[in-house]
Amino acid sequence: MAKYLVHRVLVCVPVLFFVSVFVFGIGCLVPGDLPALILGPEAAAEDILALRERMGLDLGILRRYVRWLAGLFRFDLGNSAANGLPVAELLASRVGPTFSLALFSLLFSVLIAVPLGLVAAFRRGRFADLACSLIALAGVSVPGFLVGLFLILVFAVKLRWFPAALYVPPQAGMAAHLHSIALPGIALALMYAALLARIIRSSVAGVLDDDYIRAARSKGAGERVLALRHALPNVLPPVLSVLGQGFIGALTGAAALESLFGIPGIGALAASSIGRRDLPVIQAVVLLFVLVNQGLNLLIDLLCALADPRIRLLPGSGPQPAEETDVR
Repeated sequence: MAKYLVHRVLVCVPVLFFVSVFVFGIGCLVPGDLPALILGPEAAAEDILALRERMGLDLGILRRYVRWLAGLFRFDLGNSAANGLPVAELLASRVGPTFSLALFSLLFSVLIAVPLGLVAAFRRGRFADLACSLIALAGVSVPGFLVGLFLILVFAVKLRWFPAALYVPPQAGMAAHLHSIALPGIALALMYAALLARIIRSSVAGVLDDDYIRAARSKGAGERVLALRHALPNVLPPVLSVLGQGFIGALTGAAALESLFGIPGIGALAASSIGRRDLPVIQAVVLLFVLVNQGLNLLIDLLCALADPRIRLLPGSGPQPAEETDVR
């Protein structure tokens, strides 16, 4: 297990290096004079020159990259070009709402997907399987922001059960916090719940005819025992992989919903920074998402290796989602 862990960590190193080059290259590819664009057409020449020096744009590309990379190793993300505040503080103030929303949507998607997927697998070819498949197809097909608009119209405007654009931090009470993120969390969760349900259905249906399932059924095991104790644990690698990607997708997909529901998260910060061409903040947001992506993928690979020791024998290949084949 230790050898597998070392291998997975070493695989992440070149990925992070190339990502750092790409993120730094974003600033080099921005058209026009960035300090002049930030300060506006009425800015004085000395102010533009001062901002250019503060951003390090007066240095060569290689020196700028080395200086920027050295700052990352010191956890120094620089200052915002728009307001001069440290980028690390801006991110720290926005991480909580985004991660809370993503975690809520992930848990909600699991609560929906696991029963749907298991029912469809054990009733494959019947009406329940068709109904679950149609629900999953609808969830995958409809974009999250359209679901969010529908939820606002019905549950915030018509029924007035939830706020349309209000964020309550957890410090003000967990019940009020969950109430404020319920609608965007559900809008995010439906798409990933549909995908997870289809993966669970195809994975579980693929093992129902295996010998160990037949042996357990011959001993009188009920469908609930077969599903939760025998079938579901043996399809954990692809399910965990989809869960991890769903959480990452929820983090990146929260940008539109955060702006729609007035949540002060990383997505809203990135949207406003793009409008102001605040390059240090944009670079920091991209790096944060990449680091979270790599960290979650590493964690998922380790969990899958614990669930299925055969994965450790293939250090170059992580867990892959099961193919969606019709098992009749």
